[in-house]
Amino acid sequence: MHGLRRAVFLDRDGVINHNVWNPESGAFEAPLRPAQFALIPGVTRALRQLAHAGYLLFLVSNQPNYAKGKAEIDDPAVIHRLLMRQMKRAGISFTGCFYCFHHPEGVRGYGGTCLCRKPSPYFLLMAGRSFDLHLAESWMVGDRATDVACGHAAGTRTIFVGSGHSCEPQPHARARDLGEAAKLILHNDTVRTTTDRVLNGGLAMPARVAPDLR
Repeated sequence: MHGLRRAVFLDRDGVINHNVWNPESGAFEAPLRPAQFALIPGVTRALRQLAHAGYLLFLVSNQPNYAKGKAEIDDPAVIHRLLMRQMKRAGISFTGCFYCFHHPEGVRGYGGTCLCRKPSPYFLLMAGRSFDLHLAESWMVGDRATDVACGHAAGTRTIFVGSGHSCEPQPHARARDLGEAAKLILHNDTVRTTTDRVLNGGLAMPARVAPDLR
């Protein structure tokens, strides 16, 4: 595995940008219109920290609003371009962005079963092959159980973002937001580096292992 690169795969809604209350469904959902799109505070700083540490950044998101008749066909592309403009202004570059527009109960040609909808690891495995990624040293960060299941299926480590929610399967770690998730990832890197130095005889002190990241 020497020479393979590490990545952080990120869900979008609820991790990078705020979910929006939909009174028709009675739930917080992905923004339907560009005017509803707003980054979560601290996101750009966290992404810069991860990129500076050498992680490639990938966006992996289920976006079924068109398939469910809630949005027009151009709306997801407009919101994506808005996100990319904001990332560019912040000096952040995503290596890849992967969207699944299907839904099991969808219409408009996007219904039924597909290969790419999370929890399927399709996009993670494709990125792993295309970009020579070390998936076992990579992370999937999301706010839904499907994100965690996707990461497990691809062989990555996982962080569940959010509070007060149960999650099955269990993630490797939990965080309040992406900022805290980035700190956990970078702390784990530090611990693993220290452990390697101990095993190689570089330090006499015992290594510490970060909680939930063993």
